[in-house]
Amino acid sequence: MKIIRGKSKTWDLFIKSTLGKVGLGLLITFAIMAVLSPIWIARNPQIYDPLTGKDPNVFGSIPPTMAHPLGTDQLGRDLLSQLLKGSQIAFLVGISVGVFSTSIGTLIGLISGYYRGKIEIVLMRLTDIVMTLPLLPLLIVISGIFGRKDIRMIVLVLSLAGWTLAARVIRSQTLTLKERPYIESARVSGASNMRIIFKHIAPNILPLTFLYMTIGVTYAILTEAGLGFLGLSDPTISSWGMMLQWCFMSGYTFKALYWMIPPGLCISALALSFYLVGYAMEEIVNPRLRER
Repeated sequence: MKIIRGKSKTWDLFIKSTLGKVGLGLLITFAIMAVLSPIWIARNPQIYDPLTGKDPNVFGSIPPTMAHPLGTDQLGRDLLSQLLKGSQIAFLVGISVGVFSTSIGTLIGLISGYYRGKIEIVLMRLTDIVMTLPLLPLLIVISGIFGRKDIRMIVLVLSLAGWTLAARVIRSQTLTLKERPYIESARVSGASNMRIIFKHIAPNILPLTFLYMTIGVTYAILTEAGLGFLGLSDPTISSWGMMLQWCFMSGYTFKALYWMIPPGLCISALALSFYLVGYAMEEIVNPRLRER
């Protein structure tokens, strides 16, 4: 019952946040777009497939029509199909990186904060090294080594490079929690170190972990979009960043606003939604930020 009441209280605090509700509403909107993507494409895959579909009656990029509500690109491919499919890619990349990077950061933060000593020194120096790695050159080098641009590789690199901030903050929180009386009581009662870490400390940093997961998701969405615009993302997927890159490379950047603006707005709005949810969670984690 205690856990249930805790979850209920957290939700009550979240739902009182106007910014949190706005962020949640935007997330639901993009989730609906992701669900609608296969339905829209299934109408006629030969025309509405975001990569291989082509309207035989369309030559070059055209403005919005009834058949193509957002118009088409220079190859006659439907832009709405690409935009809807891009929402799936954004969620896949963002949530995958957010979960993986935050899990790594949380584990390192818990272990280094609890054990201290040589373990803490090694893990924190590793954190410093990863934090200084230049992400863009690293992705270019890895792409050159493997000879291809793969979305799974991008998720892996972003996950392995994006955990450092969470690790530092959770380490600091763990240093505080391990000195609490209930931790000392658990230690005296014979609880093992692993049980203390994962049973008594970890549940108390879950809101903080979720907060940094939303930050990781935002970071991943914006980074993947930037890589796509630079032509460093996977060309076999229809992501919002790749839509912008195709628009730019085709010379339609200032000639077809119906092509350039929608993916740019979606990137900004989805990143904003996770930021707003994270801000609402920060108000829960830090009582001083709550409205009196």
